[in-house]
Amino acid sequence: MSRTDNAAAVLQIMNLKNRYMELCDIGYPSKPLGALFVEDGVWTSPAFGTYEGRNEVERFFENISSSIVFAAHLPLNPIIEVAENGLSANGRWRILMPFTRIDGGQRQARWILGDYAEDYVLRNGVWMFRRIDFFVNFDAPHEGTWAGVERIRPDAVSGR
Repeated sequence: MSRTDNAAAVLQIMNLKNRYMELCDIGYPSKPLGALFVEDGVWTSPAFGTYEGRNEVERFFENISSSIVFAAHLPLNPIIEVAENGLSANGRWRILMPFTRIDGGQRQARWILGDYAEDYVLRNGVWMFRRIDFFVNFDAPHEGTWAGVERIRPDAVSGR
């Protein structure tokens, strides 16, 4: 694989991850998120459970949207390594995420710090998730609150 091909693959994978986070931040739409995974893809986390196969991954996102009603995924420190054959890759990311969770009917402002370990595959010229492992370093309440004042840009889906 040439350096140019490797760089292009890394950028495409970064766009995949950024699209994933953008979708999470606009309310976790299950079908668009599921479409980022191969059919037998896996999303797993000691804090949130293991979901195997695109249908289970979609159900996870459908369910999480009822408790996490606002999220701002802030990705940090991406490290992406593309296989020599250019058909697979793995990546590691850190994330800092302010979010609002419904707990006992109340909106609660919180922070998560975590890390992702991911596997990607190239399918028909498109990079997709094969596996996402998410580990939560901490999930802590925010001392102030943004609950009730958070907003999602209405045109976020259109990419504007």
